[in-house]
Parts: sequence; structure tokens; C-alpha cells
Amino acid sequence: MTRHRRDVLKLGGGLLAALSLPAILRGAPSDAVAVVEMAGTARGEHVWFRPHGLHVNPGTLVRFVNRDAGNSHTATAYHPDLYGRSLRIPDAATPWDSGFLLPDAQFEVMLTVPGVYDYYCLPHEMAGMVGRIVVGRPTDAGWQGPVESASDLPDAALNGFAPVDDILAQGAIQQGGEP
Repeated sequence: MTRHRRDVLKLGGGLLAALSLPAILRGAPSDAVAVVEMAGTARGEHVWFRPHGLHVNPGTLVRFVNRDAGNSHTATAYHPDLYGRSLRIPDAATPWDSGFLLPDAQFEVMLTVPGVYDYYCLPHEMAGMVGRIVVGRPTDAGWQGPVESASDLPDAALNGFAPVDDILAQGAIQQGGEP
């Protein structure tokens, strides 16, 4: 190797190390990406989000991944702009709809506004396939708590939301009755 080429490689390696140093010093947030899986039994008689209750910090990227080999699923925020549904996310939050995700497909959304976000699977809401994400804590500025009822939700959905206090205490809650 010529001297010139070695100098370029050293300079490049040193530059890379210098650029990496701030990230190494500050460390990556432990919950910078949170994963919520969509799952179901082999015959499809039960479907769920795992976890169905999740606590994250503002600015967390939530990745929904369909792990159900037999069904397509959506992750859809309860919001009037999406299918005319009741508002069940913070007022200042942006609603999301993943569209239909085939097995092993994924969708990501960044949650920045503190509060409670309720979401559902469009084709499986009647089966109680709902989830709740708590972003931040009730002491955060602008935090909005959960909507406790809605006339346009089926009973299976209303009964499927994990209590906010339980989510905050446990960090993540698996579906009750999940096989």
C-alpha cells in the first residue's frame, strides 16, 4: 500500500471514530424503537396485539410487525379522520393507519405527543383486537388521559384496553387470554 493510501485510510478511520463519539457518549435511548406484534392462533379464532398495553417515552418509534401467518392486520389510530371513528389519541397527535399488513410486513409511527393512544385492527376490532400506548406520564405538560367510553366501539374493543395505571406500572402488558 502506498503512503498516500494509508494516510487516507487513517484519516477516514479517525473521522469515522470522531463522528461516532457523540453517539457513544450519549448512548442510545433504551426505548428508541418499541415493537408491537400482531398475532393470532393458527386457525384465526383469536387475534391480538403483543403487547396490547405499552408505555414509551415521547419520541419513541413504534414498529408494528405482523407475525400472524394466517391473517392480514392493520394498526389504525382511533381518530375522526380515519373512518369517522371517535378521537382516542391526544388532540395534537397525528393519526395513523398502517393499511393492511401481510405476514412479516411492518409499519412504523413516531409518537411525540404525551398522552394515551388507542388503536385497533380494522378487520378484527369486533374480535377485540385493540391496543393502548401510553406516551410519557400524566405529569408531562400537555398529557391527555384516555377516553373511557365511545358509542361507536364494540364491547369487545372497549373491554380490551389495558388500564393506564397498569401500563405505567408494568411497562408492557400482554393480552389476557392470549394462548
